[in-house]
Amino acid sequence: WSFREKITMFSSKNIEIRRNAVCSPGRIDGYLLPPARFISSDALWSRLMKGRFAESESGSARLPASVPPDSAQQISLLMRHPDQPGNAKVLKVAIIGAPNAGKSTLSNQLLGRKLFAVSKKVHTTRTRAVGVVTEDETQIILLDTPGLTTPSKVKRHQLEKSLLIDPWNTIKEADLVVVLVDVSDRWMCGRLDFEVLKCLALHPNTPAILVLNKVDLIKTKDRLLDITTELTCGIVNGRKIRVRPVIRPPWAEKRPETTRHFPPNEDNSEDPAASDHDKSALSKEQLRALSSQRGWPHFKDVFMLSSLDAEDVDTLKGYFLMNAKPGEWQYHSEVLTDQSPEQICSNIIREKLLEYLPQEVPYSLTQVIELWHEGENGELDISVRLYAKKETHVSMVIGTAGQMVARMAREVSEDLSRIFLTEVRVKLSVKLKK
Repeated sequence: WSFREKITMFSSKNIEIRRNAVCSPGRIDGYLLPPARFISSDALWSRLMKGRFAESESGSARLPASVPPDSAQQISLLMRHPDQPGNAKVLKVAIIGAPNAGKSTLSNQLLGRKLFAVSKKVHTTRTRAVGVVTEDETQIILLDTPGLTTPSKVKRHQLEKSLLIDPWNTIKEADLVVVLVDVSDRWMCGRLDFEVLKCLALHPNTPAILVLNKVDLIKTKDRLLDITTELTCGIVNGRKIRVRPVIRPPWAEKRPETTRHFPPNEDNSEDPAASDHDKSALSKEQLRALSSQRGWPHFKDVFMLSSLDAEDVDTLKGYFLMNAKPGEWQYHSEVLTDQSPEQICSNIIREKLLEYLPQEVPYSLTQVIELWHEGENGELDISVRLYAKKETHVSMVIGTAGQMVARMAREVSEDLSRIFLTEVRVKLSVKLKK
């Protein structure tokens, strides 16, 4: 699509974004039009566009071939000493957001292959998983997290406690936080999720960027500028945004009071709405201030992209590589993920269950791997038993003449074959849980 913003720095305090920059790719008024739309400094643009992150002259960008289909091999690979160069750099990136914002899809695209389960239903990702991108001297560690949710929702839907714990723990070790927002969801793109705001407020010193995802689904591209202004409180990297022409809301005219960093405060133990994480840092007054805040005024940059567009994702990856700091690698360059082969299999099966079964059915099913056998030629045979709570659920999984369970088994086999780079045959069966 042809929408591009034109960004003009006109003082140290302000950024002006003009709407009338609709054109074909190329140059306009001396500005190089970016493959991914984001707000940043001229210095950053020049560094990215010089191609610092193009392949080396030898063209030897190190990409591992596959994930070992054997658990012992995967554990051995994870335990290998990192084969880092002398000038090694590293960056840990935590991708957070509301459920179903597209975090796993973005992680898969950054990795260049599908390792994380993706579906249109919420809570597809149930625990934190790591993806590793190693290019030349730099290692990017992607921390794919479950969507931020609340204790009441976890209890109501009988979800794993990991959905409450993992995202918060992940932020503590991140060097950069990516807040992903689905701009095609008109109910969610007008303000940041409250759990996301709490997470950012608890870690104000960790650099954060805003990534507006699925921009290809927005017909009126000017709307993206309005969303940007709302979700950043009109401030990016300490500079004020002015969008013309537009009727600006009051909170976009001046720096909001809630832009200060919140000091630790223990005096919120009586707040029934506060989680354990909130009680360690945010007072009732601070939580109340966040609840009236639509965005976060401390984002370093804003990207506008489609996670399915390779060019857009490559630009975001370049940003990560550029922001990596000197440090020791955590993994060997052949490592793609810290997940075991069995975990990958279970997650892909869950993806198919969520994709094809209605309402609460996929969330109530449990899995047991009964067979995991690697043949002489490397082919893999897997048998998984699904346990359902109701007879009606058993019938839904099986489908008419067994077509549903056969379809899911076939698609799981195809996905795992691409991950393990070997022939995979998956058999799914379903049984009533007594």
